[in-house]
Parts: sequence; structure tokens; C-alpha cells
Amino acid sequence: MNYCGIPKKYSSSDTAEIVVLPVPYDGTSTWIKGADKGPAAILAASANMELYDTETNSEVYKVGIYTAKPVWEKSSPEKMVNAVYNRAKRYLSKNKFMVTLGGEHSVSIGAIKAYAGKYKNLTVLQLDAHSDLRQEYEGGKYNHACVMARVKEMLPIVQAGIRSMDAEEKKYINPSTLFLAERIIKDPDWINNVIDCLTENVYITIDLDVFDPSQMPSTGTPEPGGLLWYDVLKLIRKVNKRCNILGFDVVELCPNLYNKAPDFLAAKLIYKILSYRFI
Repeated sequence: MNYCGIPKKYSSSDTAEIVVLPVPYDGTSTWIKGADKGPAAILAASANMELYDTETNSEVYKVGIYTAKPVWEKSSPEKMVNAVYNRAKRYLSKNKFMVTLGGEHSVSIGAIKAYAGKYKNLTVLQLDAHSDLRQEYEGGKYNHACVMARVKEMLPIVQAGIRSMDAEEKKYINPSTLFLAERIIKDPDWINNVIDCLTENVYITIDLDVFDPSQMPSTGTPEPGGLLWYDVLKLIRKVNKRCNILGFDVVELCPNLYNKAPDFLAAKLIYKILSYRFI
């Protein structure tokens, strides 16, 4: 299924500027399972969106959005990361703008590794409920709880929306680039303060549990007190104005058969970011 259900004229791998890479992997999640079904749910929901964006007065699908074949590697998290890295590296060599769809958050490691190898002066902006800075968890270094520890080994990170972490993670935190949810709610200038920490080039990794569960209940580890739809859009819109967004991922959707609204939120979020980036 193509993202947005767009016709071949706008979804050819040769001419599209944007590549959507689904990674239906859920090998290390530790509570609610189902993130492997997230990419398919996002693609299905996207087919029901209006493709005219009222805010930007644009139809971003016309720059071309190619939906790649999913990365099906599931034998181990390390092999999955390597498979994502190889696919992402191939698309980046063709100067495509990549959107990676998880799956659990560990799928981001491979995509970010490909970006780290191609671009200079790059920072990763993490929007998430959890700091994900455990050095190892349940015997693995590529667990979803370790994703930002692995990313931090490659690139500088800025973390926003965080409201849950283990005590051992505190020693790996940089307080100047950590924007806890409780800090955000008290700081009317929090978005500018986040952007001041970024470099010229930015990759955004979005764990959907950054949103408050009232808007995004369909995640593996929901946390109360999250950001709201317009908070996230305002941040990304301003990041796009001051920095060069090179790519992003959206992860950790655990679709609920009886509530499709979160699937649609994820699909629409992707379209909004692309609309900002390509207007």
C-alpha cells in the first residue's frame, strides 16, 4: 500500500523526492506488543486523508512520495538495525528525503546511522516520553529502551517531552539539552530554547508516546502529561524555519482495532511535517 494512496504518477521510486520506509519490527518491546503492526496501520489511515493541507496551502504529495517495500528482518535487533541501515544508505545515496515508519523505537538506530554517515553538523531531535538512555536492557544493547544511548554514540541529541526515565539514566543526561515535560509546561519560550540547542542540520525521531495519552493512547508504554497536537506541530514548524530537516521517523504506534483515531494522527503528522519541509 502506498502512503496517501497516491497514483503512480506521484509514487514512482525514480522521480519521488520522498521515500517512506516501513519497518514492522517489535522484537524488544517490554509491555504492550503490536508496534510491528504500526506501519501498515499508518499507511491504511493515510489513504483516508485529504491531500490538500489548509495550513500551508499546499499538496505536498505532488513532489512525489515513494513507499518502499518493508524491511522484514526479524531474526535479531542487531540484524534488523543493519538491514535498516543498508536500505536507508541506499536511498540517501540517491538524495532522497526519508521517512522511516516503526515498529518499535529501535528501528530508528539504523536510519540515523545512515544519516550520520552522510551529513555533517547534524543533531538528532528526540520527541519522546522516555529518555531511552539505558546502556543495555534485558541483555541487549539494541533494545527499544537503549535507542538514544546508541544514537548518542553517533551524534549529539536534544530531548523534548521526556517524563519517564530510570535513575541509572541520569548520568547520561545532558541537562542543557533535556526538556522535560514538566519544564516545558512552565516555560513559554521552550520551543526557542529547544531550537537554540540544534545545529544547522536536524533529524527528528518521534516516539508517538510523546503525545498525551488522551490524544495518542495506542502506544506500547503510554505516559500521562504529554504534549498535544498543536504543541508538536508548532515546534516542528519552527524547527523547519530555522534548521534544515533532513529526515525523520515516526515509531511506536500499537494500533487498536476499535480506535482508528491514533492511526490517523500518526499518518497526518507525517503529512504535516512533509508539508512544512517542502512548501
